[in-house]
Amino acid sequence: MSPQPDATPAAHGAAPLKSGVLLDNMDFSVRPQDDFYRFVNGRWLAVTEIPPDRSNYGTFSILQDAAEENLRRILEEAADANAPVGSDLQKVGDFYASFMDEAAIEAAGITPLRSELERIDRIATRRELAEHIGRVQRQYLAHPFIFFVGIDDKNSTQYIANLYQSGLGMPDRDYYLSDEARLQAVREKYRTYIRDMLALAGTANVEQAADAIFALETKLAKAHWTRVANRDAERTYNRYDLAGLRKLMPSFDWEAFFSGARVPLEKVQAVVVNQPSYFEALDRELDSTPLEDWRAYFRFRLLNAYAPDLSSPFVNLHFEFHGRTVSGTPTLRPRWKRGVSTVENAIGELVGKIYVERHFSPEAKERMDALVENLKRAYYEGIEALEWMTPETKKRAHAKLAKFTTKIGYPEKWRDWSALEVRRDDLVGNEMRAAAVAFDRDIAKLGGPVDETEWLLTPQTVNAYYYPPANEIVFPAAILQPPFFDVTADDAVNYGAIGGVIGHEISHGFDDQGRRYDGDGNLNDWWAAEDNQEFRRRAQQLGAQYAALSPIEGLTVNPDLTMGENIADLAGLAMAYRAYRLSLGGKEAPVIDGFTGDQRFFIGWAQAWARKYREDELRKRLMTDPHAPSEYRTNAVVMNLDAFHEAFGTKPGDKMYRPPQERVRIW
Repeated sequence: MSPQPDATPAAHGAAPLKSGVLLDNMDFSVRPQDDFYRFVNGRWLAVTEIPPDRSNYGTFSILQDAAEENLRRILEEAADANAPVGSDLQKVGDFYASFMDEAAIEAAGITPLRSELERIDRIATRRELAEHIGRVQRQYLAHPFIFFVGIDDKNSTQYIANLYQSGLGMPDRDYYLSDEARLQAVREKYRTYIRDMLALAGTANVEQAADAIFALETKLAKAHWTRVANRDAERTYNRYDLAGLRKLMPSFDWEAFFSGARVPLEKVQAVVVNQPSYFEALDRELDSTPLEDWRAYFRFRLLNAYAPDLSSPFVNLHFEFHGRTVSGTPTLRPRWKRGVSTVENAIGELVGKIYVERHFSPEAKERMDALVENLKRAYYEGIEALEWMTPETKKRAHAKLAKFTTKIGYPEKWRDWSALEVRRDDLVGNEMRAAAVAFDRDIAKLGGPVDETEWLLTPQTVNAYYYPPANEIVFPAAILQPPFFDVTADDAVNYGAIGGVIGHEISHGFDDQGRRYDGDGNLNDWWAAEDNQEFRRRAQQLGAQYAALSPIEGLTVNPDLTMGENIADLAGLAMAYRAYRLSLGGKEAPVIDGFTGDQRFFIGWAQAWARKYREDELRKRLMTDPHAPSEYRTNAVVMNLDAFHEAFGTKPGDKMYRPPQERVRIW
C-alpha cells in the first residue's frame, strides 16, 4: 500500500509543510511503486501550464522566476538612482535603462550595427578575413570558432588558450544533416530566416547570400564533432604551439587573427585545439570559399547575435525562428525579462553583489557547509565499501575526494569591472564593451597563476557545477531555496533535494570523464586496468537502461551523450541517502505527513525534477542536452537503489520494480 498523508493536502501554491513534502503537488491515485515521478508530481503536472514565453517549465524555472523578480527590483532601483558615474550601481542601472528605452531603440533601427556592417563590407583579403575573426572574439561572437582561456587540463596550475568549433546558427549539426522530417522543416525555415534577416538590414542579393550562408554552415556542420565526441576529455586535448597551428591551418593568418583579437603573441605559448579535424576542414573553407560568401556569413552572424538588442522587426524575426520554430515557444518574453537577462549575460556579477546582500543568509551557508561535509563523509565510506574496486585505486579515489574544494553562495573575491564604460543611450555599445572587458580579463590570465577564487556562474544563477581542472564543486545562492533547500524543513527532504544535487556535483568528479582527472585537477589515468574495465562495464549497463527510454515516438535518450549526468544522478543520490542515514546517528526519523524519513528523502529528490516541455524543446534537448529528461532523472535513478525499493515496498509486477541483479551501482 502506498502511504497516505495524515493531513489534508494544502491548497495549490501554498507554502511547503514542515516536512518539506509538497502534498498539493502529489497524485495519490498513482502508486509510487508504479510511477514514482507522477506519484510525487502528478497534480502539479496536471494543473501547471507552461507559460507562453517559455519552452519548458519546472522547479528550476520557479526558482529562476523568483531570482528574476528580485533582480528586476534591483535593476529598476539602480536605473532610478542617479548613481555616480563609474560606480557599480551606475553601470547596472544604466545598462538596464539602455535596454528598457524602447522608443530610442525603435528609432535607431539598424544604426547601432552600421559601423560594424560597413567594416565587414570592407574585408578584401584573406588576411583581413582572419583579422575580423579575431576581432569578433572580443564581442564573444564565436564564428566560425571560439578562442577562450581556461585552466590547462594537464597542468592545472596554469591557464591555457583554447580553440573550439562553433559557427552554426542552429543548435546542433543534426539540424543540418538529419533526415528527420521535423528537422528538415526547421532547415527550410532557417534558410528563410537568414534571407529575411539580411533583407531587413538592407543587404543586396539576399537570395544568393542566404544560399551561400546556408551552404557554408552546412559544410561546417559536416566537419563538426558530435556532442558525444566532444565529451571525451582526452580526445579533445590536443596541444599545439604557434608553429603547429600554422601547420594545422596553413591557409589561415594566425598573426592577423591575434592582432584582431588584441592578443599579444608572446601570451600564446600553446593552444589546446579541441577538434583538430574541424579546424583542418575550416582551413580549406577559409581558403576556397569566396570572400563575398564569407562577408555575407559574417554580416548575418552579426545581425543574428544582436537582433534582440535592435528594433522590433529584428527582435520579432529572431524570436520567430529561435523561439517559436526551434523551441516551440508561443510568445516573446516581456521586455523587462529580456532586459534582466541581457544585463545578467553581460555583467551579471555586478548585479550579483547586490543580490547576495539582499537574498542570501549566513544560516543558509552554515547549513550547506554541514550538508557538504556529510556528503563527503558518505562518499568516503561509499568508496571504502566498493566491492569491485582494488585497494590502490580506492586509495587514489580517497585522495581525490580529500582535495575537493567547495564554494557556496557567492565568490569571496569579485571580478574587476572598473574598465567598463556603460552609457544609458547605447545598448549595443554596452554589450560590446562589456564583452571586450571580459575578454581582455581572460587574456590577462595567460602566463599567470590560477585564480582559485574565480566562479564560472553568478550567485543568482539557479544551477550548480563541478569543474574538473579545479576539482571544485560550486553552489550559487539562488539554488539554495525551497524545494531544493529549506532551512525550516525536516532534514529528509533537504538531503533528497539539495543533498542529491551536492552528491551529483561530487559524483561528476567520478563520472566517466571526471574520473580521468586526479585530485590536483590534471588529466591523469590513476585507475588500475581491472578497475577501468569494471567501471566501463557498469557504465554500459546503466547506458542500456537509458537507451530504452523514449519520451517522443521514434526518439530515445542518447546514453553516450547523457552518460556523465546519469552517473552523477545515480551516484549522487546514493551518496546523499548514505549521508542522510549518517545524519540520523543510528536513530530512525519520525513519520511526518504520513511518510517515513526514507520516503521523504526520495520524495525530495523527485520534487526537484518536476518539469514540463514543449515537444520541439524536448526534441532539441534529446539531441543537445547531456541531461536526460526530468522524468527519467527521477524514475530511472531510484529504480537502481535498494533503499528506494525498501522504502516503498516494491515487488515483482510493480512497474518501478527492478530485480536486484539488474540494479546498477557504480559508486
